[in-house]
Amino acid sequence: MRSHPIRSILTAAALLAAVSLLGQEGPPAAPGGANAGRGGGRGFGRGRGRGPARPPAGPTPRLPNDPYLGANAGKPDLGGNSQSINAKMRGIWQVPYIINMQRQGCNVGDEACYKSLGRQHTTPVEVPFTALGKKFFDEATATESKDDPEGHCLPPGVPRMMYTPYPAEIFQLPDRIVFVYEGGAHVWRNIWMDGRQQPKDPNPDYLGYSVGHWDGDTLVVDTIGFNDRTWLDAAGHGHGEKLHVTEKYTRTDSNTLQIEATIDDPDYYTKPWTVVTFATWYPNQEIMEYICQENNRDVQHLVGNEK
Repeated sequence: MRSHPIRSILTAAALLAAVSLLGQEGPPAAPGGANAGRGGGRGFGRGRGRGPARPPAGPTPRLPNDPYLGANAGKPDLGGNSQSINAKMRGIWQVPYIINMQRQGCNVGDEACYKSLGRQHTTPVEVPFTALGKKFFDEATATESKDDPEGHCLPPGVPRMMYTPYPAEIFQLPDRIVFVYEGGAHVWRNIWMDGRQQPKDPNPDYLGYSVGHWDGDTLVVDTIGFNDRTWLDAAGHGHGEKLHVTEKYTRTDSNTLQIEATIDDPDYYTKPWTVVTFATWYPNQEIMEYICQENNRDVQHLVGNEK
């Protein structure tokens, strides 16, 4: 089987360390075979390591001001789309390993946390649970997240697709922006940029229905139409079909993608709440095929606590 220079797995020891250090960056590169299986429960994941050294951060790259690019003309290049201008721009976004978005995400406006790219968490993000949301989270905690849908090879959902430690590519087309994910069942996501409105009654699915627009140099993505079969993170923050997620993607420099996600679900949370995380650019890398079902060895370990 193929290997990759920045691919790694989480061994059991590394996983336990990650769980005990939720407030720190995770996970470090771990030894082990590149194709070892992954399961769920507290965010089991093979993921990739931190990878080779990157060049120093430079200014945010931009797309040409070409009318063909539609809404993306002249905007920040989120994914190496300007390779016709500079072939070295091609690459992937290495996604952080967020087990608990409450403890590993930055609060909005926490400049110290921003500066550390999410490694310095001064205070936990406040999660305004409803009684149902708290019950769901407490049950996930009590059973050590053994029922995590991602552990059974289901897509992580939104915003968790950008919290699961597998790389992503972003393509900016005239009428849409396309996210292609290596992990999470190897799925893709369309962000429609052609001015359409949200459908009145979308068919619920794992990634929802997304429309986007630019607010200056920030991509704002509005998503509804989720099913209730995903968790927001491995710790067990839940949601229902009323979930509404607003994401803001800002490429602050050539190496950094700031991701702000606001969660709004009146059944699970009394008010919207927001988490800021960061993805890291690796040039000259590619995503690879990854099929969770082919080698999922860890499901047998998802026993949880006996009651």
